[in-house]
Amino acid sequence: MHGSAPRPLIARAPARPLTGEARVPGDKSISHRALMFGALAVGTTDITGLLEGEDVLRTAAAMRLLGAEVADLGGGHWRVAGRGIGGLVEPEDVLDMGNSGTAARLLCGLLAGHPIFAVMTGDASLRKRPMKRVTEPLSATGARFATRAGGRLPLAVEGAADPLPLDYVVPVPSAQVKSACLLAGLCARGITRVVEREATRDHTENMLRHFGATVQVAAEGHARIIELTGQPELVAAPVVVPADPSSAAFPAVAALLVPGSEVVLCGVGMNPLRAGLFATLMEMGADIVRLEERVEGGEPVADLRIRASSLRGVDVPAERAPSMIDEYPILAVAAAAASGTTRMRGLQELRVKESDRLAATAAALEANGVRVAIEGDDLVVEGAGGPPKGGGSVVTHMDHRIAMSALVMGMAARASVAVDDAAFIETSFPGFSELMNRLAGGEALAAL
Repeated sequence: MHGSAPRPLIARAPARPLTGEARVPGDKSISHRALMFGALAVGTTDITGLLEGEDVLRTAAAMRLLGAEVADLGGGHWRVAGRGIGGLVEPEDVLDMGNSGTAARLLCGLLAGHPIFAVMTGDASLRKRPMKRVTEPLSATGARFATRAGGRLPLAVEGAADPLPLDYVVPVPSAQVKSACLLAGLCARGITRVVEREATRDHTENMLRHFGATVQVAAEGHARIIELTGQPELVAAPVVVPADPSSAAFPAVAALLVPGSEVVLCGVGMNPLRAGLFATLMEMGADIVRLEERVEGGEPVADLRIRASSLRGVDVPAERAPSMIDEYPILAVAAAAASGTTRMRGLQELRVKESDRLAATAAALEANGVRVAIEGDDLVVEGAGGPPKGGGSVVTHMDHRIAMSALVMGMAARASVAVDDAAFIETSFPGFSELMNRLAGGEALAAL
């Protein structure tokens, strides 16, 4: 939604507790990958529950430009007729990835293995984000990248005609870097080997297997070694996209903090490498119960029943960060209402998100009377033991998670909270305001 006019919103305490059932949009990480793997597979892939936010629609548009037939059948049901490994065609236009760092970085890997030339750009926020973390290892395949200073978009890529397999140790935990290397490895002869020192979300590995690739994963302490056999024939397979746990975090925390609330969030992805927030909230005393646990499309799924709870501060270890890297802003809001101090350790990765998310989270809390400090790469929040003060205005820096977290804070605070721009929420959580207002039974979120 880059280029749209700012959309300021205000959030206030609802007139009644949050109640009812809801399903948040489909998982963004899995939606991106479903479209990409569908484009690389032989045959037609049927996708249900696809997130139809702008980030994912950018990926769909890119796959079309690369030669796949991508059809929107309505209601989150999509169909992709793939071209097979190595079958993508040179795009006739620039690939504009909007606000999506995931799509941009994964696409670098996908393009690196094809002997085509492509140019990629994004919106003002994405053009500030570093791409060197993927272009550097991918260059070892034989692909050539040209970027702006600092490894930033726009970038041009000339993929390798005969890509070499990679043997790469990911220096900092990043599912995007790991996935980019594996995508490039699909087109390479031999074994692509990626070592991550700490486990990160494994949707790429799960989906590779789902489409018929041979993937071996071995654990060594906290580290994981992933080996992919190159040049498989990926075969089209149906994908059921679970509800996004990162999106479920916002109504979940609102229900925990607004007294008397009880909501059920349906079909939420419960991949253990994504569920760090829910584990942390339960350590804080949250009443969260998993119902109807099941497996759909290779991913664990459950309905979550959440009841309002009194929370206490906890120490969140750095090794948990990869399993909840997008959820720290909303965890900070929960911590602001908890009793005692919450320390979130090892958040250096937040400095290179849509914004400097670490600084933006601290600023959002400070603007609403919460005592907060950044100590090195740690975020330390002094809880109020009840509703935070509120009453402030939050600068979102075009970051949808900062915007949604601040609006949830406004629903739980003693005074309303305003955000300068909520337009970017649609990139990842279309219908956010409507869903929150439906659970709250009124206009808890309203335009300014």
